[in-house]
Amino acid sequence: MNLLEHEITDESFLLGLIPQRKPFVMVDKLLYYSEKKIVSGFTISKGNILTTYSHFSAPGLIENMAQTTALHTGYKYYLAEKPAPTGYIGAIKTAEVFEVPKISQELTTTVEILHDIMNVTLVEAKVECEGKIIARSEMKTALAK
Repeated sequence: MNLLEHEITDESFLLGLIPQRKPFVMVDKLLYYSEKKIVSGFTISKGNILTTYSHFSAPGLIENMAQTTALHTGYKYYLAEKPAPTGYIGAIKTAEVFEVPKISQELTTTVEILHDIMNVTLVEAKVECEGKIIARSEMKTALAK
């Protein structure tokens, strides 16, 4: 069940939920949040650091999935009125990129929390663009103590 009353697009609020800073921010909307799932949005801009020529890169897609996971952690801590810890990609079990999107296209990234134990979170992530899955991954993230 979505715990958001409405989508969140306020840039300064979103930056308060993730440890990344410009120019390395790869999420710009919080579309859905529940205990075990989050959906983010991201419109690829021409000046994005992870674009090559007219396309967003495969590493950009992986970073987008990782930042969506960080957004879940950040919002969970926000709801608990606690500062969010910094997290890191601990391992990438699988990562598949089927297509790289173009500048100005919008990504919708869904992350499902599979396990969250002792500051390590295992997730499945998928990135969609124009209704088509263009990347997916299974990764572990770890929170700094």
